[in-house]
Amino acid sequence: MKIAMIGTGYVGLVSGVCFSDFGHEVVCVDKDPEKVAMLERGEVPIYEPGLDELMAKNVTAGRLSFTGDLEAAVKDAEAVFIAVGTPTRRGDGHADLTYVYAAAEEIAEAITDYTVVVTKSTVPVGTNRRVKQIIHKARPELDFDVASNPEFLREGAAIDDFMRPDRVVVGVQTARAGAVMDEIYRPLFLREFPVVTTDLESAEMIKYAANAFLATKITFINEIAALCERAGADVKQVSKGIGLDGRIGNKFLHAGPGYGGSCFPKDTRALARIGQELGLPMQITETVIKVNDEMKRRMVDKVLDLCDGSVNGKVIAVLGATFKPNTDDMRDAPSLTIIPALVGGGAKVRVVDPQGLTEGEALLPGVHWIDDAYKAVQNADAVVLLTEWNEFRALDLKRLAKRMSTPRMADLRNIYSPKDAKRAGFDAYVAVGREGFDWSGDQGG
Repeated sequence: MKIAMIGTGYVGLVSGVCFSDFGHEVVCVDKDPEKVAMLERGEVPIYEPGLDELMAKNVTAGRLSFTGDLEAAVKDAEAVFIAVGTPTRRGDGHADLTYVYAAAEEIAEAITDYTVVVTKSTVPVGTNRRVKQIIHKARPELDFDVASNPEFLREGAAIDDFMRPDRVVVGVQTARAGAVMDEIYRPLFLREFPVVTTDLESAEMIKYAANAFLATKITFINEIAALCERAGADVKQVSKGIGLDGRIGNKFLHAGPGYGGSCFPKDTRALARIGQELGLPMQITETVIKVNDEMKRRMVDKVLDLCDGSVNGKVIAVLGATFKPNTDDMRDAPSLTIIPALVGGGAKVRVVDPQGLTEGEALLPGVHWIDDAYKAVQNADAVVLLTEWNEFRALDLKRLAKRMSTPRMADLRNIYSPKDAKRAGFDAYVAVGREGFDWSGDQGG
């Protein structure tokens, strides 16, 4: 099939590349001439493992191309996907649909024959009906349908998620649109991956409900972790014990400094706003947002306590700045709360992150970026493990401790254990929801 993908951000580019790998003819459209030129040169503007090779493969095969000409891309397409940004709108927490509606207006002017206009962007309930109204108002004579096809891509594992999904969700109004979507996803039908076909509103709601539930699960275990610290329990053992219950499952039960990224913060805020507008407050979701913000600030207190109550004049090495491993995404990352608090407290902060430098330089002023963990801890007063990149999962802790001025560790991802840290020569170690130790002060062992 011929597909036009409007927007080459994270969702649009990954989806366009993967659709072309299904065998479809895909044209990806972007308004930014520099970005289009970059993609035409084979350069990927985002970090996603394996995306550059897959993109090159399909460009070479003639199935994938890039352009700034929306009209030409849409003209002969059987399906047009809207995959533009829906950032949180300032002031009210709602998803900003400006780009979605602008794309709908441009698509309306470019359509010639029957086309299915598919919203891939994450949008509030009712958006697809509004897209249909916009197109119909602009061109009442057009033969078209709209469809909702929310994405469920994890950054760092997006290609595998697209090719081997837990499910594909499709919202349609007509059997004709359903048939087009079936054809697009035929390769997944043949491999018997679940495809949920429903109405527009249900498809839109599934996306928000799924992300809010996962955010709730993360926040729940983080709150339990705080309780474990007071009660003397180990959250890793608690997570294992409850995760073995098939009704609960073990995913998203890893205690840490709070969720971040491009989806959970934005989508929980949007869901809360939808509830307010419809007169039914989403009380659980609103509490999740509040508690998650508190968890990030609580991590700052952990580092301060590790440093005897003050980081003023101290050198702190932070390992990891992106919100999760295998991405360069810094959006709503815990580091954006924790690191500025340390800098504001007078600390000299050194940051190591395999992919965070490009975005991080602008977002985290006043820090020093270093490319190696062992260099970063030289004469440092504390090291903070903030993102669980593979590079930080098997560090030589003895080597770290020997290089530090005062070997103290805040392990905010529970990568190591008090036993590991003690054996390596650390004077103090704190984690999340687990017992630590402090030999550096008067607290004893």
